[in-house]
Amino acid sequence: MPTLEWIGKDKVINHHQKVPFMVLEEKYTYNAEKSDNMIIRGDNLEALKALLPKYEGRIKCIYIDPPYNTGNEGWVYNDNVNDPKIRKWLGEVVGKEGEDLSRHDKWLCMMYPRLKLLYKLLSNDGAIFISLDYHEQPFLRIMLDEIFGANNFVSEIACVNKPSGRSDDKYIATAHESIIIYHKTDNFEMGGFPPDDKIIKRYTKTDTDRRLYREEDLRKRGSHDERKDRPNLFYPFFYREADMDLIIGNNEDATPEGYIKIVPMKSQNLEGTWRWGRETAQELKKYIHPRYMPNKEQWSIFEWQYLDERGDVKPTSVWDYKDVNSERGTEVFSKYLGFKSSDFPNPKPVGTIERIIRIATDKDSIILDSFAGSGTTAHAVLNMNKADGGNRKFILVEMMDYADSITAERVKRVIDGYGEGKNAVEGTGGDFTFYDLGQALLLSDGNLNEDVETGKIREYIWYTETKTPFAPPDTDNPYYLGKHNDTGYYFYYEKERLTTLNHEYLATIAEKAESYLIYADLCTIPDEELKRYNIIFKKIPRDIAKL
Repeated sequence: MPTLEWIGKDKVINHHQKVPFMVLEEKYTYNAEKSDNMIIRGDNLEALKALLPKYEGRIKCIYIDPPYNTGNEGWVYNDNVNDPKIRKWLGEVVGKEGEDLSRHDKWLCMMYPRLKLLYKLLSNDGAIFISLDYHEQPFLRIMLDEIFGANNFVSEIACVNKPSGRSDDKYIATAHESIIIYHKTDNFEMGGFPPDDKIIKRYTKTDTDRRLYREEDLRKRGSHDERKDRPNLFYPFFYREADMDLIIGNNEDATPEGYIKIVPMKSQNLEGTWRWGRETAQELKKYIHPRYMPNKEQWSIFEWQYLDERGDVKPTSVWDYKDVNSERGTEVFSKYLGFKSSDFPNPKPVGTIERIIRIATDKDSIILDSFAGSGTTAHAVLNMNKADGGNRKFILVEMMDYADSITAERVKRVIDGYGEGKNAVEGTGGDFTFYDLGQALLLSDGNLNEDVETGKIREYIWYTETKTPFAPPDTDNPYYLGKHNDTGYYFYYEKERLTTLNHEYLATIAEKAESYLIYADLCTIPDEELKRYNIIFKKIPRDIAKL
């Protein structure tokens, strides 16, 4: 598999491991006492790391619209990577092509550790959707192959967001952006869209129950459509016109008296095949009907495909729908939501994200957008929940100052309703909690930050040991974290005093398990005895001198 090298790659491949776990500090909850929807203000690299203890492997759909790196966005590479080649970039605005020879290196250094964390957060049946244009598309594909695996590439969609094309392009007026899709495993299942007018108009026939249908010849067309290619798909039908009786026969059967023998013929002399085998034809017999074709002077079998039974349509690799047009995003943001067009340039069309949510989630999925911008993803989630009664949850991360004044404010207006008069839009309902990134759980010396709430430390300890979300157990034991894979976990911790794992403490453990892992400051039980009782002792990392 091809690999991609760039300045600083060796310093960022494992940088996500060095990013500290930060505490999410709740600032306020909107429209509820408690909400699972989240808007996080802060650097998205640190925010993604902070989400791991609760959300690793739980996010069904990730959508991101990172800086396109055209040289016009004014974004800055500012991760704390302690390397001379990278430190000289920190705080500098990325320049245009030809002016900044390291601009692609900066973009790749910015994206790599974020994609590593996004991969961890993605569920095994989930997928990531990334919007971008041609500036970094070839580099991103190779980087995603490396992180997600080339075999997990799903597709690249051409999303026609400006049908007239960009007039300032030198040679070709670009009319689309790309949406690159990777899943985590083959467990991902892609949904579809309801049939649009272009499809509906193909159903031109009506049966006796006034149901719309279309006819499709059951004879296979295209490659491998001759009898010699698939002999098991060549068999006869026997049809009696008088009472429209249809028999699915075998090749050895003689034609019954009064019946017409119908076989799949490519021409008068060349035998073809059916699209279905005999078992399928028998199972779906009510959908097939013989018909004589006078131009070919032969009979064939036709499938009646009903519009009300066809279900959703598989997405294509070109989205040229009106609701993905970038002008729709600006119109909704300024004309309907009431923001000024200068508040946020080029907000994403809600329709683009709604279509992604439709094909990539179910009604209880969690959707993450770590480059949240104006909050379009939350808008789309709330719209979809209102439309189908779903309970999808969103997590947005935005590092800019407008995370509250624009991102969260937009979500509030969507929840409550917005616009006036003929532009009025009814509220979706819903809620969210707004967070800031707080302190690090661990200090630079590796000790626990004891200014952090004990509950957050317990959640962190549980995650590092089990890689599962922490659910406080229903128990009176304040030090018991829970049981995982028949191991009981204990965090024997007090902020104001040292704790000791001794026989007196062991006598307080009432929870039964095959083995035990106990955190404490000290341990006075001999190793041999710990081994006999299947107990693993771990020392709490803290600065004892401060006690």
